[in-house]
Amino acid sequence: MKVLIIGAHGKVGHLLIGELQSRNIDFVAGLRSQEQIKAYNDNNIETQFIDLTASLDSIKDSIEASGADVIVFSAGAGGAGSDLTLQIDLDGAIKTMMVAEAIGIKRYIMVSSVFSDNRSKWDASGIKPYMIAKHYADDHLRGTNLDYTIIHPGGLTDEDGTGKIKLLGNNEIGNIPRVDVARALALIIQNPTTIGKEYTFASGDTAEEDIFR
Repeated sequence: MKVLIIGAHGKVGHLLIGELQSRNIDFVAGLRSQEQIKAYNDNNIETQFIDLTASLDSIKDSIEASGADVIVFSAGAGGAGSDLTLQIDLDGAIKTMMVAEAIGIKRYIMVSSVFSDNRSKWDASGIKPYMIAKHYADDHLRGTNLDYTIIHPGGLTDEDGTGKIKLLGNNEIGNIPRVDVARALALIIQNPTTIGKEYTFASGDTAEEDIFR
């Protein structure tokens, strides 16, 4: 197994690197700038340049060059504006799905958001373009032939992780440390029983190992 983390420089993606290292899971950090690549290479981390705004052929070449057979999509425009959100969180995500199908990468794990499927919550979120992008990227993923898992974490914090979560109902909300989201991703990568499932969760009282199995 080799995992391509698309968006490895983001907070969750960066934490996922540590989780995979601790489990001796082979991975490559998908990055969008040469400055990031140099910094990661200086720390002996394998990298792959990926520009999600580039052409489909360019993205295909990048993903093929990574040698990965699992994709984790944790990239995002990070509040850089509606136009870039559409290009990265929606079109960029869908292009990586199209490439995965074309070159035979079956396993695909999407980091989405709580309420991405609940339109009644989008206006109050303050990030409606992001919610729309996530909604349609998730919906496209469900229609592919990929072995997907989608996670919908609650509000992200930088607090210390607890390793314990709870599953949320359709209208429930809660916060969760990013490190616990990264831990969830590592567990999902290791557990094929999570294929075809979606998880909406926040901090709680149940060990993550008991949820993602």
